[in-house]
Amino acid sequence: MQAVLAATPGTFETNIPLRLDRLPWSRWHLRMVIALGVTFLLDGLEGGVGGSISGALKSATTLHFSDAQLGIASTGYLAGTVLGALIFGYLADVYGRKSLFLWTLTLYVCSTAATAFSWNLLTFTLCRALTGAGIGGEYTAITSAIDELIPARVRGAANLIIGSTFWIGVILGSLVAISFLSQSTFGLRLGWRFAMLSGVPIAVIVLFLRRYIPESPRWLLTHGRGPEAEAITEEIERVVSENHPSLAPVHGTVVLHIGSKDVLSKVGLLLSKRHRGRALLCLVLVMAQSFFYNSVFFSSTLVLLRFYGVSAAHAGVLFLPIAFTNFFGPILLSRLFDTVGRRIMIAANFCLTGVVFGMSSLLFLGGHLGAGAQVAWWAASFFFAASAAGSAYLTTSELFPQQIRASAIAIFYAAGTLLGGVLGPAVFGILLNRGQRLPIFYGFLASATVMVIAGIAQAIWGVAAERKPLEEIC
Repeated sequence: MQAVLAATPGTFETNIPLRLDRLPWSRWHLRMVIALGVTFLLDGLEGGVGGSISGALKSATTLHFSDAQLGIASTGYLAGTVLGALIFGYLADVYGRKSLFLWTLTLYVCSTAATAFSWNLLTFTLCRALTGAGIGGEYTAITSAIDELIPARVRGAANLIIGSTFWIGVILGSLVAISFLSQSTFGLRLGWRFAMLSGVPIAVIVLFLRRYIPESPRWLLTHGRGPEAEAITEEIERVVSENHPSLAPVHGTVVLHIGSKDVLSKVGLLLSKRHRGRALLCLVLVMAQSFFYNSVFFSSTLVLLRFYGVSAAHAGVLFLPIAFTNFFGPILLSRLFDTVGRRIMIAANFCLTGVVFGMSSLLFLGGHLGAGAQVAWWAASFFFAASAAGSAYLTTSELFPQQIRASAIAIFYAAGTLLGGVLGPAVFGILLNRGQRLPIFYGFLASATVMVIAGIAQAIWGVAAERKPLEEIC
């Protein structure tokens, strides 16, 4: 049977997506996930290094930044991720996944390396913005490529586990920065520069590995390149069959639509009657988790310092349990997203995050917790919050058709980043300035409430996307 058959004008039938989804998990899939999924680790590495060297950058022996200038540099990185996601997300839909995930990683390598050689606020902020653009573009191109290549029955678990490596990057970045800034190694003057270079060796190795990751056959099909899609699919099947000789037979076909390069048509498809409700749900999920994460992480260190008398040095150590639960939560719960199902598991993780965090907020208000107990409650909240956040972005990549998948991921990623990066810290900055527990409790309660609301929305309007081909979901 032919892999691609003409159906109606603008559409065609093919069995290629079904052939990709029926493949058993193999070494090929593992290599692909490692080569593509390292994006999340690099993003965490950037966050860990950036947070750890901020104090060093204020020193007269380095760039001598003020708090306001550090804020400008952080805003530059934030703006870069948003613009990078939007620009590269659109380009990934138009020109393909492979070309974009090579270019975005190259941009990251060059920009983060250049940051280490910056000499003032302008050059530092520009390099940070370009680094952010590389990371933002990576998210959109990589997430869409992973979903289109991973078999449907393990798509949820794979996405959550890959996303959890962000926290390994955070821990690694913090440890590297602390080590390099030590006077026994490079000290402040050179240590921050070497810390900024820490992600370059990883990225260069991965850039080499990505040369062997093929273009998404699903993208090729919707751009009229059926023979190429067939050749790549046959090669994947050949490699997988080396360890799994008996591949399951494929029955039936799916109908795909030829993609469009027109921006307005893509936006119109996203806002069409069929996808409008899904878009609103994705917006709620992404914004809720982004507001929660950025609000809590912005305020938590100051809460420990102000209300528990924790030293600045000790505060960093106390956050290791939170980083670990953010990592292990998705690892332990991920399989349930493909077995119990998306609707139940996503709703449960959002609601449990809100409930646990709300309980800890009540105990905080009453002064019933010590520093260790407060961190333990936060860690318990993030055990569920990490899976909630990962599943929010998983939802954005599953619920929209091939023609706009990367663009949709980019739009919701940008919306969530803007909300979390601007609104959350701004609100909590005002509340913390009052120096009392009650205003902070109200802020914590708001963070818990938005998570519960998002969970309820998912329970009502969520889509049962588990173990289904992307073409069936859309």
